[in-house]
Amino acid sequence: MADILVIEDHAVTRNLIVRILTAARHRVTEAKGGTEGLAAFRRARPALIITDIVMADGEGIETIREMHREAPAIPILAVSGWGASYLRTAKLLGASATIEKPFDSDELLAIVGDLLAQGFG
Repeated sequence: MADILVIEDHAVTRNLIVRILTAARHRVTEAKGGTEGLAAFRRARPALIITDIVMADGEGIETIREMHREAPAIPILAVSGWGASYLRTAKLLGASATIEKPFDSDELLAIVGDLLAQGFG
């Protein structure tokens, strides 16, 4: 069980991720965009961050860059439905892992488990 921050501007996707993680007994904090996500991140450092890359209220790439700069040991899982180039950029700027939308719960939980097992969280 770990504290996980989910940053996703699309409510349906955010709710799905939160349901998957809470069913796996993780404690989840939700944020609707980059600005809200950075504030939540700074309030209580989570064990893991899952963030969308393309968001209306704050560029996900910049959010990843800032969180990685402030706490490089906290793993970041970058999520995107916009293609591999966004995911590659996220990795270059600090994301520990990436996942492309749409994804299934088993795929998400496997990546989360791998990141947490590597000593993060």
